[in-house]
Amino acid sequence: MAQFGKGYAKRSTPSYFMAIVGVSLVLFLLGMLGWIVINANRLGENFRENVEVQVYVRENISPKDSATLVQYVAAQPYVKSWKYLTKEDAKKQFLSDGNSDFSTVLDRNPLPASVNFRIRSEYANPDSLNKIKADLSRNIAVSEVQYNQKLVSNLNDMIRRISFILLGVAVVISILVIILIDNTIRLAMFSNRFLIKTMQMVGATRWFIAKPMDVRALINGAISGLLAIGGILGVIFVSEKYLPEIRALRDYTLLSVLFVVIVLLGICISFISTHRSVVKYLKMKLDDLY
Repeated sequence: MAQFGKGYAKRSTPSYFMAIVGVSLVLFLLGMLGWIVINANRLGENFRENVEVQVYVRENISPKDSATLVQYVAAQPYVKSWKYLTKEDAKKQFLSDGNSDFSTVLDRNPLPASVNFRIRSEYANPDSLNKIKADLSRNIAVSEVQYNQKLVSNLNDMIRRISFILLGVAVVISILVIILIDNTIRLAMFSNRFLIKTMQMVGATRWFIAKPMDVRALINGAISGLLAIGGILGVIFVSEKYLPEIRALRDYTLLSVLFVVIVLLGICISFISTHRSVVKYLKMKLDDLY
């Protein structure tokens, strides 16, 4: 039995090695797609959070009402960041944009003070912004609320189209990944079909035959997932080295979820494909193995 075990290990190692390499490459491709999807999602959030809303303060409003307005805006859950511009600040910004100085023809500053804020990505849609505008417009200190409606509409349409395209690609790639991994494992087990049948013929039970191969499949699946993660991390670090701008898109939570999914996918598919192949060869007649 000891000699048989040594022969089994020796014969199965090469096929397992190729299976690990094959599964790792397929999981790597799936992981790269996942990383692209994560970055696209983060990029969409950044675009949404660049939408700015201007809340203009009424002329001759009392300092108390003005301060109350600023406090109200700052406390809202949809506000990511805010800035209060006085009339003088508004004039400086107007001139810095390349406009002519109106003080030569006007004896007063016509620009109003304002509270400008950027919204959180989940509120960057026409419905939410319309509700925000209606709510702020009811404040006695507010003269007008403005934001670029066309930009918001076009931005959401573009992000929606890109999301559907990436979702479709992800579904197709996921199906292909499962098929490729399954075929890779089945091909690896094909080289061990005579070994499986020989063990059955000398009286080994199905559990005795399948258990070591199932355990090995779990280990190989985990190794394949870890190798794929290592390759993905290498690509991420190299990409961020030459394109430092994409470092701001890094999402540790989603990356962690992606890595866990890759390892679990490698383990589950390797185990299922291996166990199914073992059972298949156990049910086959000896002559059918040739």
